[in-house]
Amino acid sequence: MWAKPLTQWYKANQRNLPWRKAPHPYHTLICEFMAQQTQINTLIPYYDRWLKKYPNISDVAQANEDEILKSWEGLGYYSRARNLHKTCQIILNDYEGIVPKDPEVLQKLPGVGPYIAAAIASIAYEVPISVVDGNVLRVMTRLFGLSDDIGKDKTKKKIQNRLNQIIKTTTPSEFNQGVMELGATICTPKNPNCQHCPIQNVCYAKNMEQIEKFPVKQKKPPTPHHIIVVGIIQRSDGKVLITKRKKNQLLGGLWEFPGGKVKGSETLENATIREIKEEVNLDATIGHFLCKVKHAYSHFKITLHAYMCSVSHHESIQCNSADDYEWVEPSELNKFAFPKANKVIIQHLTESI
Repeated sequence: MWAKPLTQWYKANQRNLPWRKAPHPYHTLICEFMAQQTQINTLIPYYDRWLKKYPNISDVAQANEDEILKSWEGLGYYSRARNLHKTCQIILNDYEGIVPKDPEVLQKLPGVGPYIAAAIASIAYEVPISVVDGNVLRVMTRLFGLSDDIGKDKTKKKIQNRLNQIIKTTTPSEFNQGVMELGATICTPKNPNCQHCPIQNVCYAKNMEQIEKFPVKQKKPPTPHHIIVVGIIQRSDGKVLITKRKKNQLLGGLWEFPGGKVKGSETLENATIREIKEEVNLDATIGHFLCKVKHAYSHFKITLHAYMCSVSHHESIQCNSADDYEWVEPSELNKFAFPKANKVIIQHLTESI
């Protein structure tokens, strides 16, 4: 059985990560929400700062959404932050502030899918349920020689069912973290360090010299690229206009400068004027070009062009595609939660003043 050498290897070689020092259900909850789509080295300082500001469930639940988003700023995928906020409120109100241990109950909480539910249940409560993430899929397809497409749910379920039989024979937290740690540090996507793998003797891909064949995944289509324009509208008193994105939008709840996608063959300047009119009902005059920002999201890329703008009458603002607006001193912009691309604009703006 390969589970025992794996867990022995994990206990001897695990990375020194803050949530492993004193395992706690709340700490596991925070870690797993942050770890989705985020590299470990990136999230560690966020995790440390989060626990200092929000030591327990009730601190998160009682904070307002703007505070939560500001604390999350820079981690991206902000729906995670909003869902974490809602989840902590439900845990406080419905479960007396105690994170549930039942995976089925956990999956009913906002933002908690099968992976996070299994991670919390197994790592925090030793429930014998296996986790399946990218690292696990890579390790298991190589170990078992599975050529199924790992992008399909049936493949993930097949692997989880197989692991669920094995995890019953060992310590769930050590087993799950051991498989994920192996994938993160040894059984890497490229150039895996097989000679230091604790289960190399039973690995199909290693023994058949077919490591490069696993895992199997359908190729993604080309990533779309969008040209975006934004207008930094500045009043005579120096304050600039920011708007708050609707909660049901991408990056919902964050603040931004008015703008949007360039349509057809329109110029960048004309697109900026049109977007400002459509979003806040203001007739803008383009001033000077401020900066260009390139940024990549999970499913698309953007090149953002920012222009300084002015308006003759700003009293007629209407939030046609936003939840709220504020006139803010440039020096106060850092008090608000902005997407990364807008943070670059803010830096250029403050440097130009």
